[in-house]
Amino acid sequence: MNREVNLTKRVSTSSGPRYCRVVFAANGRVKPNYVILGEKEERHPEGAYYIEWRKDGRRHRLSVGTDAADALAQRERKAAELDAVNKGVPIIAGDPKTKKRSVEWAIADFLEKVRLSKKPKTLAAYKTALDYFQQSCSKLYLEDIEKIDLLRFAKFLDEEKELAPRSVFNKFASIVTFLKEYKIRELVKKADWPRFVEEEPEVYEKEELKKLFAVCNSQERLWLQFFLMTGMREQEVMYCSWPDINFRERTVTVRFNKKFGFQPKNYKGREIPIPAKLSKDLKIAKGKADAEHGLVFPTGGDKPKFDFLDNLKAIARRAKLDPDQFWLHKFRATFATWSLWAGIDLRSVQEWLGHTDMESTMRYLKPARNQAVRDKVNEIFA
Repeated sequence: MNREVNLTKRVSTSSGPRYCRVVFAANGRVKPNYVILGEKEERHPEGAYYIEWRKDGRRHRLSVGTDAADALAQRERKAAELDAVNKGVPIIAGDPKTKKRSVEWAIADFLEKVRLSKKPKTLAAYKTALDYFQQSCSKLYLEDIEKIDLLRFAKFLDEEKELAPRSVFNKFASIVTFLKEYKIRELVKKADWPRFVEEEPEVYEKEELKKLFAVCNSQERLWLQFFLMTGMREQEVMYCSWPDINFRERTVTVRFNKKFGFQPKNYKGREIPIPAKLSKDLKIAKGKADAEHGLVFPTGGDKPKFDFLDNLKAIARRAKLDPDQFWLHKFRATFATWSLWAGIDLRSVQEWLGHTDMESTMRYLKPARNQAVRDKVNEIFA
């Protein structure tokens, strides 16, 4: 693995800005303001120095200021840090002279805490956000991070990574959470945060679900109905076991699955009522199941089913429907909206969905747009 750290300077040329190799003097120090351009030494007092290295197959580049001696010192510190990582030595926490904490150390420390306390999906999200932040931020120490770095990060996500506004907001929030962990607070105010339009949750129309179910086999129909009639999240369905279903009370319970190490979101279990039709179909399926205490929707060897979404898209194509209009969370939105349309109180729906606040549930309290409503509108103004 290449752990070399290069030192360059970004200077102005006739063909535009370029990153050029610096010139080293005989004593090993950087010759201030001199770079190699076209195999010749040229003096360029303008521009800043940058250190460059490769990590995970990608080049990383950070600005290290305009002072040649300080730039060289930061290059040496970065090289030592990467060498330590390569040898399995713990990353240096920071600069003992200034008491500043290393960004690289903080990221490693933070991700380890997340790994031990959160789900793999959460860990992956933080890893991506922190990787993008390192690509956009030119600071080596936490204490040097400023408001401008966060604003540049948001712009980087929008323009360089071309992420959707909601994704920009989420990754920005991840970095703010990371900084708060190390007591770096109040760099940005509410007005500085990226903005996005909160889209109204989309729900399935009964007619398109009828077409979808019409091309399903019995097993596919069962798990599609389970998503629709329970409003459970994908991982909750994946790790649902037969003991979680109470056929006498006609309920399904979302709870910790010790065998697979699954924890409900916010570590909060809940009980959801299921209709008689689904309960009957599940009872038949249980009678055919191999394992009394296994998963409700397993793959071979009682392993969790990870391809629900791929299967849903395939079924939509089979039904000659647009697969881009079918995704798993849309079943959850449909469950919530239909329940509220049917007159179920908000508090009950909140509990069934496992929301920690009422506002999340109220997003699904949307006007009905079905034919019956349109007929009533026509009657009003006939």
